[in-house]
Amino acid sequence: MKKETSITRRSFVRRSMRASIGLSLCTRLGQSQPPKKRPPNFVFFILDDMQRHMFNCLPEGKSKNLTPHLDRLVAEGVLMQGQHVVSPVCTPSRYNCLTGRYASRVLQHQAESGGQTVVTWNTHIRAQDVTLPKLLKQQGYATGFVGKNHVVHAPAWKKAAWDADPSDPAVKTQLDRNDAAARAALKNAGFDYAERIYHNNPDGNGPVKLAVHNLDWIVEGGLDFIDQHRNSPFFLYVASTIPHGPGAAERSWNADPRITPNGILKRVPHALPARSSIPVRLAQAKIRTPGRENLLWLDDALGAIMTRLKKHGLDENTIVVFFNDHGQAAKGTLYQGGVSNPSILWRKGGFPCGAVSDALISNIDFAPTLLDFAGMTPMPGQFDGRSFRPILEGQTGEWKRTLYFELGYARALRKGPWKYLALRYPESVQTIALEQRQRKLQRVNQNLRRRGRPIITEDPMAPFSHVSSIPGGGDAERSSTGKYPAYYHADQLYNLDDDPKEQENLAHKPEYAAVLADMKRRMKSHLSRLPGTFAELKPAGQ
Repeated sequence: MKKETSITRRSFVRRSMRASIGLSLCTRLGQSQPPKKRPPNFVFFILDDMQRHMFNCLPEGKSKNLTPHLDRLVAEGVLMQGQHVVSPVCTPSRYNCLTGRYASRVLQHQAESGGQTVVTWNTHIRAQDVTLPKLLKQQGYATGFVGKNHVVHAPAWKKAAWDADPSDPAVKTQLDRNDAAARAALKNAGFDYAERIYHNNPDGNGPVKLAVHNLDWIVEGGLDFIDQHRNSPFFLYVASTIPHGPGAAERSWNADPRITPNGILKRVPHALPARSSIPVRLAQAKIRTPGRENLLWLDDALGAIMTRLKKHGLDENTIVVFFNDHGQAAKGTLYQGGVSNPSILWRKGGFPCGAVSDALISNIDFAPTLLDFAGMTPMPGQFDGRSFRPILEGQTGEWKRTLYFELGYARALRKGPWKYLALRYPESVQTIALEQRQRKLQRVNQNLRRRGRPIITEDPMAPFSHVSSIPGGGDAERSSTGKYPAYYHADQLYNLDDDPKEQENLAHKPEYAAVLADMKRRMKSHLSRLPGTFAELKPAGQ
């Protein structure tokens, strides 16, 4: 027994020595090969109808706003001056951002007579679509959504009546069902976490008694997501409902903070500074420009998210995108006032490209760019956009880009200084009967009166806008309908270097015939890769 015990002990010692040597070797190897760096987190802020005069970093808004957190993003990040939007109304713009694809790709089943696709608010992400959050989940990311949806299709969501009483148990049951439907739809679109949801704008969610903004409630959900997922890479999509209307104080920054689209809360959210401090801080800063309260409230929301990132040490490895859904100077059109829309990207220490970039980029480029930073190589043809990470990283190679735009009955291209816009109403729209025009206009005007909005026209024979077949145009595009000199011209050509506001149409001048022909050729080539027809620029069967 003693012999056996002695051998066992010697074997144990030898094994222990080998294990110790192996552990020491593994430790030394581990020190020479540090663990792989965690990919960056992403926070994507998308605003709603923010205008250029609301940004201190742009000439139109310099010193007019109290937005210290946004100003910090600009000072430490990069202002993308060449940022553009493919389809400048809210739903297709969000589609572009979250898929990296043109909105017309999902509209084959929504084509007008003759097969022409019409990109409007009909562009929704469906459960089967490939989205940025789905692809990031494949890379190990947690994905979160808070705020305004207005893009993901929720078939079970049924709008409650405008005059419904949210304290009625039956109405509350419907609101709860709608919230569950919206949450399920967003999860099917790739978001692990979907909370604090406005399925539509406040006025479009149902009861007027709930038609107010509540940033405190939205941001509280975003902070909860960060707390829950701070130990893994994450993508947080924060969709503000402002500055979009309603803008009255009692329905926005100074509304009852317990009101949400899902009903009345039992407690007040405390994610942001007290709302009562907003006018005090504006007065202290000597900001006297009317209507700046909502912008300070929005800046508080941005500040709360940035502070929470810093609290967890996540600001060291997070890329923040601050993006408005489209230009407001010509919303509902493909003029520069609608499609030109600067964005801001931030990471600690900035980007090698510097503080400002004039590179021509599009909102379809966001998805491939973030995936590039996440370490994912897309499949060929997966995106219509392309990664602009090389621009951010300061690579000097030439960035050649022809930008394509689509909305309603218009298509446009930008190549260098040249901009070509084509307006084509299909025959089914051109031949709408007077009786049908009258019925459509009556429905629109009834809705405007109910919402307290001014009537655009009572004339059923008024011309349509670029985006809708409503006589006189719709409410969303009212500020630009018919306002450009060549608004109703079928073919429009502009030199943006000489005419940045697109006031002189060069399409009918003989000296620009060759330029027009070249831009039309490029347009035909681009349309050939997309579904649907577009008059003679893409006839049926091509």
